[in-house]
Formats: sequence, C-alpha cells, structure tokens
Amino acid sequence: MAQKQFKAESKRLLDLMINSIYTHKEIFLRELISNASDATDKLYYNAMKEGKTGITRDALPIELTLDKANRRFIIEDHGCGMTAEELESNLGTIARSGSLAFKAENEKQDDIDIIGQFGVGFYAAFMVAKHVEVVSRAVGSDSANRWESDGADGYTVTPCEKAENGT
Repeated sequence: MAQKQFKAESKRLLDLMINSIYTHKEIFLRELISNASDATDKLYYNAMKEGKTGITRDALPIELTLDKANRRFIIEDHGCGMTAEELESNLGTIARSGSLAFKAENEKQDDIDIIGQFGVGFYAAFMVAKHVEVVSRAVGSDSANRWESDGADGYTVTPCEKAENGT
C-alpha cells in the first residue's frame, strides 16, 4: 500500500512535541497504557449499553511484553480495536483524539471517564522508538490492520492477521 502523509507538518510537529511537551522519556509508557485503558473502557461501556452482560473488566487485561531479542516493547489490549479507517483517522491526524470523539458522542452520560482527550499522547512513543507499529482489529470485524510509521515521513496502513479484537 502507498505511504500516506500525516495531516500536519509531521516532522516539525513531532519534533516539537517530543522535545517540548514531554520532558521525560518514560512518559510514553503512561500514554500508551492510557490509550489501552480507554479502548478497554469503550468496549466495556458499549457492551453494557447494548445489554451484553457477559463482559467483565477482569476479562479485558492490558498486557505488557518485553521482547529483548527483537528490541520490542509490546502493549496489548483486548478493547474495542480500530478499523483501517479509524487507524488512519486517529493516528494519521495528529491532535485528533478518538477518545474525545467517543466522549462527545456519549456526552449526556455522566459515567464516562476517558483518559486521552488531546490526541497527542500516542506520539510520545517516538521518544523511545525509531519505528512504531500498531496492529488492531475492531470488535465485530473479520479483518485486522497494521499502522506503521517512523514518525517523520508519514505512515502506512496495511491488512494483517490478528486473532482477537483489540490493539
């Protein structure tokens, strides 16, 4: 698939954010875990709203895996996941927050407590990684997609395999 461009001057914006907004590299971990938590909360909230009572928060873990041999740190959730269009919209547009959009769609609900609302936390990953890969499968989808970027020259979204929903 052809590489697509961020909808901003990505290199300049990411450099500014990485070097100005965040002062400690370890902040990336908090930001990515917050995203995973929001995805889990969205799935749980929608399940309860639809009357699906078989889902519990305990059944939706966030898993952290360190793959030293391949120099990879993997954060995996079993939340709502994203379609190719959502990957492009949420990760391909800097400062667009899918969590904030979810909260706005459900604004009359007082019980929604979503963490990420600014749309920049995900990019903290580029403070510690030269390359970021996001594999996601949306709830109810038969397919998964991989979003990849080096943080400077845009990103790609390609079909891939993933057995369960989540990111």
